[in-house]
Amino acid sequence: MREVEVGVDALDGRLAARLAELRIERGWSLDELAKRSGISRSTLSRLERAEISPTAALLGRLCAVYERTMSRLLAEVETEPPRLVRAAAQPVWRDQESGFERRSVSPPHPGLRGEVVQGTLRPGADIAYEEPAVPGLEQHIWVMRGAMEITVAGHVYEVRAGDCLRFRLWGDSRFRCLGAAPVRYALLVVLP
Repeated sequence: MREVEVGVDALDGRLAARLAELRIERGWSLDELAKRSGISRSTLSRLERAEISPTAALLGRLCAVYERTMSRLLAEVETEPPRLVRAAAQPVWRDQESGFERRSVSPPHPGLRGEVVQGTLRPGADIAYEEPAVPGLEQHIWVMRGAMEITVAGHVYEVRAGDCLRFRLWGDSRFRCLGAAPVRYALLVVLP
């Protein structure tokens, strides 16, 4: 698994610190976390020191180990959000390697079960997650532009503009942009 080399920005720094806190809270060494996540010790060390920014797949594996959705983890590194978040203030996270962009549309809050995310996948983007961050996570994916292929529990769905796919996630999943244009979609996530 490759990671994305980036300069450290404020969000990357807070994310690195939170990942280190989660490991320490559990009393795990880097070796123990490497064993649990399947991510090399050196990569984990570089992540926690904010020398690299995680890819979507790598962050997904860590979220699964820590039993958190990606949104919850990112919300934990944000300051307390206002009730209304203007478009210009919505946090955006990018994985340049995979071609994935994630915008937190609704104000994330640890006490709430639902959230809205806008995702964009560049042409050729193909992201696979080995397991859900939270088993039984409910997802509703509404494609606003373009088309994507979504694989859930071995079932493959082609989802085009205007279509909505909903499911509970118990196992692996895969998201692939179809065609020569980016796909943009809304993702509604509800914790079990």
